[in-house]
Amino acid sequence: MARFLNMEYTKINAKTIDKWIEEGWEWGIPISHEAFLEAKKGNWEVYLTPTKAVPKEWFGDLKGKKILGLASGGAQQMPVFAAAGAKCTVLDYSERQLLSEKEVAEREGYEIEIVHADMTKTLPFPDESFDIVFHPVSNCYVKDVDHVFREAYRVLKKGGRLLSGLDNGLSYAFDDAQEKIVRRLPFDPLANEADMRESLETNSGVQFSHDVSEQIGGQLRAGFILKDIFGDTDAAGNFHDHNIECYFATLALK
Repeated sequence: MARFLNMEYTKINAKTIDKWIEEGWEWGIPISHEAFLEAKKGNWEVYLTPTKAVPKEWFGDLKGKKILGLASGGAQQMPVFAAAGAKCTVLDYSERQLLSEKEVAEREGYEIEIVHADMTKTLPFPDESFDIVFHPVSNCYVKDVDHVFREAYRVLKKGGRLLSGLDNGLSYAFDDAQEKIVRRLPFDPLANEADMRESLETNSGVQFSHDVSEQIGGQLRAGFILKDIFGDTDAAGNFHDHNIECYFATLALK
């Protein structure tokens, strides 16, 4: 069973996210037509983490830039980039997230390359294909984050930018109310049968905690130069109420 789950956990996560979208998951709700029109006027915000918008200077001029939305399906960010004049590609393993990308692109009349693929594998793009990789919080669904950063580095052009949203792992140590420490980190259901059972029973997907040495160190080991960073909280809950940051976003250059 452990060997099977080690091979198939990303498929479990894709199906879990599909189900969350059916239930109204906030990160699976596409932007409106009105928001798209505003983005075309230059009035837009996008998010790598729950509550703080990404500084526009992290992107530079988007017009004509080739941008990869890495695990960034759901039609929340890519339509904005298309409205700003970027040439967009989105890769995601959730079919429902990609369906939203297709529907919004057809609604608004722009072109986007839509790729159904697992980011734990080699990305299906040649070296130096993109100017920007936009990677919202999602590598908490991946055991080996070094691989993700190495592949992002490979597909970026020299001087390209990686914008990442990252979970610092703190929430995995606490109970659902974020009041009591209930487990020792790292959180890795592939190494703990009880955690795996609970993850599947609660429809949480197969998630992993990653510390700073993995998240920042992984980018540096891949060859990136870290240029900027900010922290963020959950949108609600006990940590949010006490301004305890569970996320951070980074800008890194190749």
